[in-house]
Amino acid sequence: MKIAEQVTFGTGRLDRATELRNDAAELARMARNARILPLWRGKPLIDQGPDHRFALAFLTLDHPILAARQKGLVFLGRDPQGPLFALDVSDWEAEGDALDPTVFFDQTWQRFPDTADTSGFGELRGVMAHLTPLEAEIAATARSILEWHRIHGFCANCGAKSTPVQAGWQRDCPDCARPHFPRTDPVVIMLITHGNAVLIGRNALWPRGMFSLLAGFMEPGETIEAATRREVFEETGVRVGAVDYLASQPWPYPSSLMIGTRGLATTTQISIDPDELEQARWVTREDMLEVFAGQNPDMLPARKGSIAHFLLTNWLADRLD
Repeated sequence: MKIAEQVTFGTGRLDRATELRNDAAELARMARNARILPLWRGKPLIDQGPDHRFALAFLTLDHPILAARQKGLVFLGRDPQGPLFALDVSDWEAEGDALDPTVFFDQTWQRFPDTADTSGFGELRGVMAHLTPLEAEIAATARSILEWHRIHGFCANCGAKSTPVQAGWQRDCPDCARPHFPRTDPVVIMLITHGNAVLIGRNALWPRGMFSLLAGFMEPGETIEAATRREVFEETGVRVGAVDYLASQPWPYPSSLMIGTRGLATTTQISIDPDELEQARWVTREDMLEVFAGQNPDMLPARKGSIAHFLLTNWLADRLD
């Protein structure tokens, strides 16, 4: 797919400067004046401008809340303006709207002290399509690496508390000397077609009317093609023949790599697994065009910025090759 790297989060424009991760003196020097992206409970600091214009809101170490937590800095890399770091400030107690962990999409906005009136912590999925490609990549990288630190603070080998090294890109165990590295979970997300129709489904926990492409985690010892066929059959009973790769998207919820594939169905009868899906259906190209145009009151298109939206948009435009 010639335009594969246009997917949100997946443009590869960030210079990760891996050669600097072991240079403590240089990292300390850069951090003094670097731009730092704070994240609160997975939400980056965002500046909200007029007409739904959003941008990442960077701070510096002279911000008192950041200065007190600088041992947790993670070096993200460099962009044309200089070095970039991320910092988790989740222990800061926000005022106002609290995050509700039971909702599908967090719409709350938390103001951070000593920042612009237009700035606050916002859900990345709500603004990802409005950020520049580079900013989206920075935010996704920061969210993934900080979430990894949050849930992998102890050695999986012996249980001792591990220590961040390599500018935050590794954790070492002081007891058994086992190194630990950020994990990425591969997920296949499938554009399954039969003639002029595409196979879509919905989870019961999703908002009313929300449908998307089928997706599922890959298993050990499994190829991308085999995972595509297995997941589609397990969830819908549909058999898939030829499979090819289309595009991929880093998805920081918490640390997946969405691997977009195209598969040609050899059967069409649907028999859903109710533990996986509430509904699954074939939708023709003409009907999907109406969905994307907002003309179907019973169905919403996949969220803009997601790889599902990207693949379906390009399927509708006949740009998959």
